[in-house]
Amino acid sequence: MSNAKSLEELEQKQDFIRRHIGPSPAQVSDMLSALEVSSVQELIDQTVPASIRLEQPLTVGESRTEVETLSYLKSVASKNKVFKSYIGQGYHPTNVPHVILRNVLENPGWYTAYTPYQPEIAQGRLESLLNFQTMTLDLTGLDLASASLLDESTAAAEAMGLAKRVSKAKKANAFFIADDVHTQTIDVVTTRAEQFGFEIIVGKAEDAVNHDIFGALFQYPTTSGEVVDITDLIAGVQSKKAIACVAADIMSLLLLKAPGKLGADVVLGSAQRFGVPMGYGGPHAAFFATRDAYKRSLPGRIIGVSKDRLGNDALRMAMQTREQHIRRDKANSNICTAQVLLANMAAFYAVYHGPQGLKTIAQRIHRFADILAAGLKAKGIALKHSTWFDTLTVVSDSKDDVTARAIAKGVNFATNHEGEYSISVSETTTRADIAQLFDIILGEGHGLSVDAIAADVEANGSESIPASLVRDDEVLTHPNFNSYHSETDMLRYIKRLESKDLSLNHSMISLGSCTMKLNATAEMIPITWPEFANLHPFCPLDQAEGYQIMIGELHDWLVNITGYDAVSLQPNSGAQGEYAGLIAIRKYHESRGDAHRNVCLIPSSAHGTNPASAQMASMKIVVVNCDKNGNVDMSDLKAKAEEVSENLSCIMITYPSTHGVYEETIREICDIIHEHGGQVYMDGANMNAQVGVTSPGFIGSDVSHLNLHKTFCIPHGGGGPGVGPIGVKSHLAPFMPNHSVINVPGTNIGNGAVSAAPYGSAAILPISWAYITMMGSEGLKQATEMAIVNANYLTHELSKHFPILYRGRNNRVAHECIVDLRPLKELSGITEMDVAKRLQDYGFHSPTMSFPVAGTLMIEPTESESKGEIDRFIEAMVSIKGEIEKVISGEWSIENNPLVFAPHTQGDVLGNEWDRAYDRFYAAFPVPAVAKNKFWPTVTRIDDVYGDRNLVCACPPVETYRD
Repeated sequence: MSNAKSLEELEQKQDFIRRHIGPSPAQVSDMLSALEVSSVQELIDQTVPASIRLEQPLTVGESRTEVETLSYLKSVASKNKVFKSYIGQGYHPTNVPHVILRNVLENPGWYTAYTPYQPEIAQGRLESLLNFQTMTLDLTGLDLASASLLDESTAAAEAMGLAKRVSKAKKANAFFIADDVHTQTIDVVTTRAEQFGFEIIVGKAEDAVNHDIFGALFQYPTTSGEVVDITDLIAGVQSKKAIACVAADIMSLLLLKAPGKLGADVVLGSAQRFGVPMGYGGPHAAFFATRDAYKRSLPGRIIGVSKDRLGNDALRMAMQTREQHIRRDKANSNICTAQVLLANMAAFYAVYHGPQGLKTIAQRIHRFADILAAGLKAKGIALKHSTWFDTLTVVSDSKDDVTARAIAKGVNFATNHEGEYSISVSETTTRADIAQLFDIILGEGHGLSVDAIAADVEANGSESIPASLVRDDEVLTHPNFNSYHSETDMLRYIKRLESKDLSLNHSMISLGSCTMKLNATAEMIPITWPEFANLHPFCPLDQAEGYQIMIGELHDWLVNITGYDAVSLQPNSGAQGEYAGLIAIRKYHESRGDAHRNVCLIPSSAHGTNPASAQMASMKIVVVNCDKNGNVDMSDLKAKAEEVSENLSCIMITYPSTHGVYEETIREICDIIHEHGGQVYMDGANMNAQVGVTSPGFIGSDVSHLNLHKTFCIPHGGGGPGVGPIGVKSHLAPFMPNHSVINVPGTNIGNGAVSAAPYGSAAILPISWAYITMMGSEGLKQATEMAIVNANYLTHELSKHFPILYRGRNNRVAHECIVDLRPLKELSGITEMDVAKRLQDYGFHSPTMSFPVAGTLMIEPTESESKGEIDRFIEAMVSIKGEIEKVISGEWSIENNPLVFAPHTQGDVLGNEWDRAYDRFYAAFPVPAVAKNKFWPTVTRIDDVYGDRNLVCACPPVETYRD
């Protein structure tokens, strides 16, 4: 009986592993047979060099069932104390509309989509992002907006970078920050400035004009709540040919004059309080707007309006040539990753409430601040300022007593300065809350009536927003913000946009180096639990005990998985992780008196983000050649390491390589760099081919970033959020990011922050925690092994029809392969773009196109896809090969074939005119499998050139809707 029970328990514990890994045992057997190996282990032996295979298994524990995992995590979450938060400082409680919570945040149709590089199958999220940009432009009063950045603080750092690029004060090397800017923003901007060699001057806002600067940053309203007319400050900065940047509260902009109208060159901020939970710091979307003249220097992605082949309006990512993976070390930035899912939530929040609804929310918040202020002043309480939107700062010699009473009542105030505390009211504040605040501050028996004070405020009016700063222009006039205010209409609008997008809940997304795998529902559930969603990132640590337990366990597991000694979870994107890792290397060298070590070796095969990150860390980049097999050219590496030996800082290398190969010389590469005093930075993009089989630390590297949004199952969210923690060896641990508000244990106090919150996007860490818990040591290794099996099977089958560009030992690949389309292109004129667009007709997202080699497709099936889905993809590729052969044979001309007209929409196929060399049915249903699950692109091929030449980054005018 006991043996039977044990077997049953074992089967239950392995149940999640079985559900995460796509192929069934029978399918695995079939694939191994095709590969002519007898077992998974035999394939691993043939593929992964023995010298780097782990000698001991992982020790993250046995796999747990979904029920066990969620039950335990709920008990951990319950240790968090969800106090009423009046801390403010850029983070506010908000009411997430349930129609958005359920149908966007909790909907795989929205959270499993990839970055919209293939716009024909991303029109839904592109429209939502266009709404976000339009909202940003209306509220900021500027000309051009991006589709979101990581958080307010990193957006401010991007503003500094833009200011340096475009300012005409070319000799200036200082950036001014007003001392009433949020503390965490000063921290992050200072960290960025240090890497660029800029001087940071922090002082009274009015002193900006007294310095030789290229730019300045002001907060509007200030961190302590004051509403100040900064028109003259902006003009003063601009009189010095410097750029005036303003960090603004998005909700206040419903009532306050737009900073652009005050003259600001750049306006940025967080969209968090537009319906996105605080989540202990993130993820949240930042907004960023600037003048049209600076569009080439605008950080981040821009959604623009273009035309498709039939002349219809169609959306796309505009000016993609600015992006870091294309411009490499010439990129504007490598930290400007988007937060698409959260930007979409904020945009839908604005669509749902509309301009009047948003203004009502803002007015209610402001009225509660007025009521609280009136009551406090009536009792002789001193306020620091006479103006405010939502935040009051109290000057008090009894601060400690008041804040102690607040804590006892489950309430948090901001207490950053001696003799002062601040209270920020929010959308969630009620009259009962105001009454409670009076009790806390004044003590029992104060005699104040909220209703009576409210009546007085209403009768006497409010002067807490200066008359000159009251907003008097209309905002959000576009129909999208004025049409969907009932839940029925909103639900249908969300669904209409969702249906335009291809996501993982429709078919395999086989993007090489992006690891688009299962984001299990059980992993996603905890992120909306109030215990995780509703904590302020600056709450006292004893209120975040559950977060600390969960983060601590995740930290220890990632240490074990990576073979490093410590991990920082602060970086909130892979690019941020690269940046933080390079800063750690730089600070390490400086601590040893080697500040001159500034050369970064980067193989020519590297991700484009690598040279962009090295440039962000002010390193000099030296490119190392690769040989004809795609491996690092060892003779060239040795020569260049020797040449720059005295100044060598590090090498940035991806493993397995970007070419999808386990390079045999990786240990030797590490040794060469170490011999010359350098550090090894291993890009963690391809960790899905390492976990449980090898590890960066075991191989010999010193630091890596991990893409939790790839290997560890946090979904891509249509282009964000991501989490990019860094793992380091012990000698680099002291140099990981810290935080000026909440100290991060284990790092030097002087270390600056790279993200606004101490633990970055903490709210989505439970996803990776749950993945590791439910997979356990055994499951994590199986996932890597099955990723290798799937990739090699796919490679084997495709190699019968296409050349495969690179292979490793025994003719095997790692977790991905590169299909070379150049020979077919030369014979037929059909391009890799044509193949990518035609795959949409077959119901697939294109693989990674023309990277790392132009004219190729890089394909990664991951472990989550079944053999059936992989076979369906192979069938599509083989069918497309047949279509290309018809062009080569002359049956179809290069001008008239299904590839150059792809993708085909319903309107295209059902139109009155059809002069194609192929029939309509074949256009839409090229193989029988497509008919079972047809995905229809909603626009035909988009004209990229038209979109860049006619840049429009806001919702088209109402007239186009009337037409």
